[in-house]
Amino acid sequence: MKEKENVIYKGKIFDLIQKDVVINDKIYQRDIIRHPGGVGVLVTKEGKILFVKQFRHAINKETLEIPAGKLEYGEDPKTCGMRELNEEAYLECEELQLITSIVSTPGFCDERIWIYEAIHPKLTTHHLTQDEDENIDLVWLNINEAYQMILDQKIDDAKTIIAIQYAFISRK
Repeated sequence: MKEKENVIYKGKIFDLIQKDVVINDKIYQRDIIRHPGGVGVLVTKEGKILFVKQFRHAINKETLEIPAGKLEYGEDPKTCGMRELNEEAYLECEELQLITSIVSTPGFCDERIWIYEAIHPKLTTHHLTQDEDENIDLVWLNINEAYQMILDQKIDDAKTIIAIQYAFISRK
């Protein structure tokens, strides 16, 4: 039997589908979120990591995150990373080096997040405009301090935790 999908909701950020799946010759229904994915960028300089501080309505709290953003369907992750680095942090870099890519919640969502490291970041000469619904502040924290914030559960964003741990282990 071919697995069937039915679009329940088509939104600006994600789509919700119901999918009939076959497991052990039985049909089960799954609700799945289709999401184009995202990109996060680790920026380090002189033993510090750059964070974006912003209020996240989904969890009703202010967060510290690495600069990041949503991919457009079909967009190259590096292109997205360069755009977000410029929009959110007013930076550009020579290249983005892939640290890893992760699936955030594979039980019900197909979102994949690419995490890059900015190589030789510098202030941009041509600043892109932030999204009009963003209100962010930039914060630089010492790598050790950022790592301690993970241990103290003050930073709980998954992509950011991975980036901090990478920086902590490699002492960027």
